[in-house]
Amino acid sequence: MFLLWGLGYDSGVPELPEVEAQRKLVEKHLLGRGLARVATVRDTIVYSGVSSRQFASRLEGRRVLAVRRKGKHLWLELDQRPWPTFHFGMGGHFEVYRDGARPRFWKIELESEDGVRLAMTNPRRLGRIRLLHDPLSEPPLCLLGPDPLDELPSLGRFMEMLAARRGPVKAVLLDQKFLAGIGNWIADEVLYQARISPFRLVGSLSEAEIKRLRLKVRFVIERAVAVDARSELFPPSWLFHVRWGKDPEARVRRGGLAFGVVGGRTTAWVPSVQV
Repeated sequence: MFLLWGLGYDSGVPELPEVEAQRKLVEKHLLGRGLARVATVRDTIVYSGVSSRQFASRLEGRRVLAVRRKGKHLWLELDQRPWPTFHFGMGGHFEVYRDGARPRFWKIELESEDGVRLAMTNPRRLGRIRLLHDPLSEPPLCLLGPDPLDELPSLGRFMEMLAARRGPVKAVLLDQKFLAGIGNWIADEVLYQARISPFRLVGSLSEAEIKRLRLKVRFVIERAVAVDARSELFPPSWLFHVRWGKDPEARVRRGGLAFGVVGGRTTAWVPSVQV
């Protein structure tokens, strides 16, 4: 087996940059190619709204015309609808190989006409595999907010969106109906670089802070996407490298790394920097 997955994210929960890296990986191996064979595992949780057998029968023989993404969702545009959509949940990803056994916890294997095989793994069964006629106009994708990589709202619109929200700024960033694709580590990184406490209520943010917040959303996501979400290539000054609590010395360097809970998620921040 030759394995092409190795993007280096540490959170176990693929966020926008990790899913974009997956999109490019799938595009590299399937774009313009026919799906010669589709193998599935019966799983009534991961397969949503369609049986695994039905899913396979609708894909075999189809050609991949495009590989798209919005937020944390990925889908294939085929030469015939419906189209397969994937949400990786926690720890899910595609592995690419030609020979050898399928990886553990695989849920679907797509084999191209030239013999390359892609298997989506989903060890915790929190991901979802669907067949949708028009993904962007159907749930869950139609319920998502703008994609901050491809559709980041203007400053004026961003301010309007925040003005309509209540609660801590981190909880708002995590809401996929606000912006699609931001998860726990991105929210912590953005707020650290914007020098804003994750506990601040959105209504308390000044115009300058909102402007800074939007700029950092763009910067963090674009920088992570540029290196295919390989965390070892993130700038050494990023909070990402120490937010997991694995480096006690880093707490001293950062001036006191603190942990709490916002929006039901473990949160890392630096009180001396973020106000």
